[in-house]
Amino acid sequence: MKHFSLLRSFHFADLFTIANGCCGVVAVFHAMRFHATQDGRSLLLTALLVPVAIVFDVLDGRVARWRHRASPLGRELDSLADLISFGVAPAAIAYAVGLNTAADQAVLVYFVVCGLSRLARYNVTAESMADDAGKVPYFEGTPIPSSVVPLALLLFAYYRQQLMPVTVFGVSFHMTVLLFAASGSLMISKTLHVPKP
Repeated sequence: MKHFSLLRSFHFADLFTIANGCCGVVAVFHAMRFHATQDGRSLLLTALLVPVAIVFDVLDGRVARWRHRASPLGRELDSLADLISFGVAPAAIAYAVGLNTAADQAVLVYFVVCGLSRLARYNVTAESMADDAGKVPYFEGTPIPSSVVPLALLLFAYYRQQLMPVTVFGVSFHMTVLLFAASGSLMISKTLHVPKP
């Protein structure tokens, strides 16, 4: 049974973290399906899965604190799940609904890399920032689940049919992609401190 020792090392809170990551993966699948078929049900489902992932993300931390069973593995697992659900999935949804010019893609890659960098920075600085009770008082930069804001605004613009591309100096892009650029930049800010609940 030693082959399954990793599974036995999971805590109850980790199941919520894994559910978070599963929501992100399924959201990516349905974003691809929408891109291929334009099936509105797939877009609706993929849009709903990101907020559901936020619910699981909140619950995993609360369950870990309630059961006093936080672990380094759980922290790493949380960051990886967050990258899928709040980094890769929103970028995939944005691409699927039409933010797919070369410039759009470059900005979406920047957004995901910012999320990746922000999560890595948190993982290596959390211990040094923690107070005597082990609680980190604030986030440096906005937390990655804040990506739900540009995603919601993007989908609003999509349903209002306001995703027309613009061309500036020969570069074609959608204005809405700038929301993802701003979101990514706020995530990697060193000076912006967001109180941690």
